[in-house]
Amino acid sequence: MDWLNYHHLRYFWTVAKEGGLRQAAARLHVSQPSISAQIRELEEALGERLFRRQGRSNVLTDAGQIALRYADEIFNLGRELTNAIKQSPSSEAIRLHVGVADAVPKLVTHEILKPVFEMSQKVHVICREGKAADLIAHLAAHRLDIVLGDEPAPSSQQGRVFNHLLGESGVTFCAEASLARSLRRGFPKSLHRAPALLPAETTAFRRSLEKWFQVVGVQPRGVADFEDAALTKVVAAEGKGFVAIPTIVVKEATERYGLEIIGSTDRCRDQVYAITAERRISHPAVTLITEGARHLFAG
Repeated sequence: MDWLNYHHLRYFWTVAKEGGLRQAAARLHVSQPSISAQIRELEEALGERLFRRQGRSNVLTDAGQIALRYADEIFNLGRELTNAIKQSPSSEAIRLHVGVADAVPKLVTHEILKPVFEMSQKVHVICREGKAADLIAHLAAHRLDIVLGDEPAPSSQQGRVFNHLLGESGVTFCAEASLARSLRRGFPKSLHRAPALLPAETTAFRRSLEKWFQVVGVQPRGVADFEDAALTKVVAAEGKGFVAIPTIVVKEATERYGLEIIGSTDRCRDQVYAITAERRISHPAVTLITEGARHLFAG
């Protein structure tokens, strides 16, 4: 494995930030030839020129621009590491890497993340969306701080990640105004053979819905399955079918997409889990998310 000399990288980073060798030498309290020599060694290690002459100045090459972006990230993380170990406050924004499983509705995710953007401490949120299994693998490798999912991590991940049930919500069925009016009377029997826009078959929410359909004795006519809950609501707004929405966000959903309520049930539940790499949650933003979400679902 090739190892990067971070001492050389810091010299390069300082020259790029300060705008020249003379300014960097003054800041680092070393000679200009010493800086030049160490940047040349870095270029040899990387196999690319990082600076090129333009008139009397040195400007970054394309490779230099890439190196500078990575150097910014590396030294920002270094400061965060120092502050985290010392438990000292930092003027730099703390980073929160969040994985959101496809099955978690966007409006629910938005409500859960809201408190993070209201923290007194600056937070830089990096959101990644995808399949739960892929996100959990990144979490176990400590590339994510938290994963929001609609079901707990599988037992095969036990000992590597930990599940925290944030809460569960009843379900409200909605549709475009004219369809909602026709289905409102006789709910829930009115849903039998009615056009339905359903969550993907692989989701826990879909399984919960199908179990409830069996209990109440209805069999909706599936028009389409969606992994993206937001897209489901857009299609529902065009009158293509009814949609199931977690009750905790139904007010925002109906206002945003112009849908109307058909009926609700608490016998069908949509759950949200926080999955972390540690049993004890120590990241301040993750703590805020879990506590705030439990209040959200309780309320």
